[in-house]
Amino acid sequence: MDIKHVPLNDLHATLGGKMVPFAGFNMPVRYSSDIEEHMTVRNGVGVFDVSHMGEFTLKGPNALDLIQRVTSNDAAKLIDGQAQYSCLPNETGGIVDDLIVYKIKDNDYLLVVNAGNIDKDWAWISQYNTKGVEMKNISDDTCLFAIQGPKAAATLQKLTGTDLSAIKYYHFAIGEFAGLPDAVISNTGYTGAGGFEIYIHKQYAEKVWKAIFEAGAEFGIKPIGLGARDTLRLEMGFCLYGNDIDDTTSPLEAGLGWITKFTKEFTNSTALKKQKEEGVTKKLVGFKMSEKGIPRHDYAVKDAAGNVIGKVTSGTMSPLLGIGIGLAYVTTPHAAVGTEIAIDVRGKALKAQVSKLPLIG
Repeated sequence: MDIKHVPLNDLHATLGGKMVPFAGFNMPVRYSSDIEEHMTVRNGVGVFDVSHMGEFTLKGPNALDLIQRVTSNDAAKLIDGQAQYSCLPNETGGIVDDLIVYKIKDNDYLLVVNAGNIDKDWAWISQYNTKGVEMKNISDDTCLFAIQGPKAAATLQKLTGTDLSAIKYYHFAIGEFAGLPDAVISNTGYTGAGGFEIYIHKQYAEKVWKAIFEAGAEFGIKPIGLGARDTLRLEMGFCLYGNDIDDTTSPLEAGLGWITKFTKEFTNSTALKKQKEEGVTKKLVGFKMSEKGIPRHDYAVKDAAGNVIGKVTSGTMSPLLGIGIGLAYVTTPHAAVGTEIAIDVRGKALKAQVSKLPLIG
């Protein structure tokens, strides 16, 4: 498979980014160290180039109808300038992808999907487009920078006349940014550290990147790689497609019942409603290690008697807590917060405890 490059690929290499293949793209995994970059975002401000993400526009009188049919959340509740976390259920109980739906105005929506699923999602949504919705895949022309951390707002406010403090979580504005007229400024970060995401046309990528770094210089702004992005989202207990959710995991098993609304019909909604009524047999939970060890993807989870009750989907050493943390599917009787479990780390059953999300809360 050909590896794609984001528009600022060469700049990241110049900045010392260690470039690795990720979701079909050549991406910076780190510039210095994961821990240093993680703490930069938690305490100050950092910038992720996440231009590998996919963007689709859906327009026309039947755009909302199509979104309602393919997504699990209720997009009819969106007001102009509001965003919504949702997922695309498949027809067999799993998830095609998770995504964010942005309502620009009536009959005009932006869908943001995961990089590795762009072609898959496009094909999936297109097969339901039976009423002439005007769909465009603008992924290759769109750059996305996530400026995250407690100093993000102070950094970005220098570059726009839009009042950033007025943009609530999961809302956005379209306005002038760094001299460009129509940037999407969105409060939808995936780090739990606060901040904004900026969508711009790729031709302005370098100009905007440099403007952000000049504005954030007084706060020690740094470029941040995918390594820290993963540890930041895991501390919050946010799902990563391909690890914690996939074509075989139900949104109800994944703790995404809050984005699964049965007030409307959508793909596989009848079967998912039945699953909700009957109860799930496994659940995605957060956990913290009680003993020293780092949990990793696919490690077995055991009960006190040594029986396998599930498996780790995401795991890491938390830079903030200094202990191993993770997400895992476990059988429902073991899913309650406070339940003692064990993680099989290279043949050793190390104690852990099911913990409330976010794991740093």
